[in-house]
Amino acid sequence: MKKLLGTLTALSTVIFVHAQFSVRGKVTDTQHQALKGVSAVFSDVKGKTRSTISQEDGSFAISGLSNNSSGSLNLEFVGKKKVSKNISVDNSDVVIDVVMEDNNFFLEPLEVKALRATDKSPFTKTNLAKAEIEKNNIGQDLPFILNQTPSVVVNSDAGTGIGYTGIRIRGTDATRINVTLNGIPYNDAESQGTFFVDMPDAISSVNSIQIQRGIGTSTNGSGTFGATINLSTNEFNDKAYAESNNSYGSFNSWKNTIKVGSGLINDHFTVDARLSRISSDGYIDRASSNLQSFYFSTAYVNKKTSVRFNIISGKEKTYQAWNGVPESMLSTDRTYNSLGTDKPGAPYDNQTDNYQQDHYQLFVNQAINNNLSFNIATFLVHGKGYYEEYKGKRNYTDYGLNNVVFNGDTITQTDLIQRQWLDNYFYGQVFSLHYKKQNNELTFGGGWNKYDGGHYGKVLWAEFGGVPSDYQWYDNNAYKTDINVYAKWLHSFNNQWSIFADAQYRYVLYKMDGFKDNPSLYIRRPFNFFNPKAGITYTNNGWTAYASYAVAGKEPNRDDFEANPVDQPKAEQLQDFELAVEKKYSHFNFGATFYYMMYKDQLVLTGKMNDVGAYTRTNTPESYRAGIELQAGAVITNWLNINAGATFSRNKIKAFTEYLDDYDNGKQVGYEHKNVDISFSPSIIANGSINFLPCANFQLSLLSKYVGKQYLDNTQDNTRKISDYYTQDVRAIYTIKHLLFKEWNIAAQVNNVFNRMYESNGAAYPYISNNVKVNDNYYFPMAGINYMLSLNVKL
Repeated sequence: MKKLLGTLTALSTVIFVHAQFSVRGKVTDTQHQALKGVSAVFSDVKGKTRSTISQEDGSFAISGLSNNSSGSLNLEFVGKKKVSKNISVDNSDVVIDVVMEDNNFFLEPLEVKALRATDKSPFTKTNLAKAEIEKNNIGQDLPFILNQTPSVVVNSDAGTGIGYTGIRIRGTDATRINVTLNGIPYNDAESQGTFFVDMPDAISSVNSIQIQRGIGTSTNGSGTFGATINLSTNEFNDKAYAESNNSYGSFNSWKNTIKVGSGLINDHFTVDARLSRISSDGYIDRASSNLQSFYFSTAYVNKKTSVRFNIISGKEKTYQAWNGVPESMLSTDRTYNSLGTDKPGAPYDNQTDNYQQDHYQLFVNQAINNNLSFNIATFLVHGKGYYEEYKGKRNYTDYGLNNVVFNGDTITQTDLIQRQWLDNYFYGQVFSLHYKKQNNELTFGGGWNKYDGGHYGKVLWAEFGGVPSDYQWYDNNAYKTDINVYAKWLHSFNNQWSIFADAQYRYVLYKMDGFKDNPSLYIRRPFNFFNPKAGITYTNNGWTAYASYAVAGKEPNRDDFEANPVDQPKAEQLQDFELAVEKKYSHFNFGATFYYMMYKDQLVLTGKMNDVGAYTRTNTPESYRAGIELQAGAVITNWLNINAGATFSRNKIKAFTEYLDDYDNGKQVGYEHKNVDISFSPSIIANGSINFLPCANFQLSLLSKYVGKQYLDNTQDNTRKISDYYTQDVRAIYTIKHLLFKEWNIAAQVNNVFNRMYESNGAAYPYISNNVKVNDNYYFPMAGINYMLSLNVKL
């Protein structure tokens, strides 16, 4: 923390330095209407680039230009023809007004626009463009790409950011973060988690990302309960391209990606494709990853219609590392992995998770007239795979098998190898109807989807035999139906004031035909949710302020339903209040967001055990998250810019009962707690970056991250916590243009340069023995100092 505060203090001492010259102007369409959100990029003859977007009145300004500099100004906007201007600076600012003509093709991805918050929407959001995504994409998974965005905390089972990874936003875990891919739900329907490992290197095909913190606008899929992540791959590339991206780093980590695109063929057709491979030995023992994926997309466009078909496929094989390291071993063997060690001698070499997921997406966008447009998308996701485990001393009867007589003795236990399978189909449609005229923008949309999931387990081998060929010891199916409709209205009173209203109805039906450990428990639970949202926004002269109120409901997940049939979980409800102010100057910006998220019946782990011996979540009546998110950035000179952010929060459960296993008496004992911190919810999260551009085509970045203390459970017990940590990464990027190929991009990133031994995740299993509370804590250590090198070539 001291290092971070020192960095932020150093930044504040230089933040108000004047810029040099600028290119500024105004962008309008052919009807003389101001265009907001136009991307303006200035590239000088040395290869340095600076960018901005146009404001509400169409104005833009790019500062920090030195005298006698020259280059090209490129302006791009969806649905408009690209504009390029040659610019020369001669002892004064350059002022230029630009008129952008309509494109002859319908290129706007409405399936994404329907769900994303616009600049006038009163919701807290962060947008990442393609250039920012590419800069961070050197092999790690999506959560690590987002690590420098506000209120984000990431973790990795293998300790490297490759393989199984996780993300929390404002303390909200991945099962409560709604994720969509081109407007189509991505969360697993049953667990509601997001397993990015199933779609490795998808980020290499993503053109833009929007993160909404809080409830945000209505979306498709799993209930939003703290954040949304919206990914888009459907932007058009009008020029042909080919790329080769290759990375190598610590722990024998490799990333190889090939991307090609046709551009517009005969003014109407496009084809884009990608082939990827990622592998790593992992920091944790045996936590290896072997990941492959491909992406194929083809589209037809004309002036009013676009049709696109996507195939996205991912296949992963990872050695299991989800048990964590016992607390007692952190100082002596912090890479220890207990999985696979049931096998006598060397650990079992195939203690792995194996899964393939295939996405098929078909989109039709149609402009009906200048004001009205329509979108419909149909999708199918098929996932199939298993995790294989060596299990020691297992009871035959637990697998529905008869005991074995061996050498005259009755054998009741055996070592065995088992596979637990998933075979599921997820399919449906989403749609939106968008109307915009003068001061009103209306969107009506929704979708339906169905999940059909098979769960079954097989025993492959047993030490003492007694297992029939292809033996299956459980087979349980699960089904989920999800239907939603929403209406959104944005009304602008004038150039400064606008209001937003959004209402969604969502229906969910779960049906589960038993569970592995409770085959006679049949679930049929319907849920109805009404999710209203409203807010007001003010924008003027670089200032933006908004206030909003939103309500969301969320259904329990699969594990929650495995509770006692007479104690089934209730749905959760969240009310979210957001208040924000932001100011943008040509070379400096700052902002603050205040939030209060009030939960009713939030499901939390209490240690309570159900009737089959599993720990389940329990509804707690009242809890909340309250905080402030601060952000600032500045362009100090044409060779230095900085960004910093910090979140300060309180995350509390007002009252709940903790249950501990009492091994002395063979029962559970309850302890009352009041006003305690919610688990995995640090009260401070901060990030900062300093970017140096000392010469043409070279950028050096210092990336800082601080995460405050987190508790492993909801008791606020300091003996069950993850200590705070600060990490510092360094990234260098050098670009060579027009040497044999169009562009060479050489990058090096050193992570955790101070070699901090820290943990990003963990679990606690306390109990009572000999009348004493005993902590049984497990942690997921992150790698010390490590590196990645990359060479990217654009043909």
